[in-house]
Order: sequence, then C-alpha cells, then structure tokens
Amino acid sequence: MARILIADDDSEIRVTLQRLLQMVGHEVELAKDGLEATRILGASEFDLMVTDIVMPNQEGLECILEARQKHPDLHLIAMSGGGKNRTENYLRMAKTFGAEAIFMKPFSPREMLDKVNELVG
Repeated sequence: MARILIADDDSEIRVTLQRLLQMVGHEVELAKDGLEATRILGASEFDLMVTDIVMPNQEGLECILEARQKHPDLHLIAMSGGGKNRTENYLRMAKTFGAEAIFMKPFSPREMLDKVNELVG
C-alpha cells in the first residue's frame, strides 16, 4: 500500500485519519505542523501528503509549494476548517499551488478514502 504523511495541528484529526488509513493497509506518519511535515518529507519518501492549511510554524500552503517543488511526484490533498469563506479561499489557493484534491472539514471518512484510493490505489 501507500506511504502517507498527515500534517495537521489538531491531534484528534491526525490520529483519526491515521487509524482510518491504516485500517485499509496504508503506512502513515504524522506531523503536528507544516515545519515538521517539511522536515519529514526531506528525510523519507512518501506517495501522498494530506495537509491542513492553517497550522502554526509553517502553514499548509507553504508546505504544498515546497513539496511540489522538491517532490513533484508526491500526491497532495489539502483540508481546512474554520470560516466558510476563508476556508474556500485557502482551499482554492491550495488547488492552484498543486493540491490534487481539497476537503472542507468536516468531511466523511468515505470521501477521504475514495480520494486516497483514486490517487495512490
């Protein structure tokens, strides 16, 4: 199965996504912010990164830009919660920066699994 990195400053979301993706056989690593995600990406190979947009230290948009430059084959999914207008703008920007899929929190586990399967099989 795929190696997946999940970056989110909300520990509940990180762990929930980790369990969901591990249940279907994926190997999952976690990062608590964009800076940690960038460090982990530099040290190991991944098939997919799922990143929140608004995080401390380094936001998801920066993470996506850097990942796209340094790891052009890495699949990227962006997610964000918060205010509807703000979230939609951030997610549109994430798509422009290279995210292949975007999710507004909350989203259904099925939606995420379907998109992950589409991107990494």
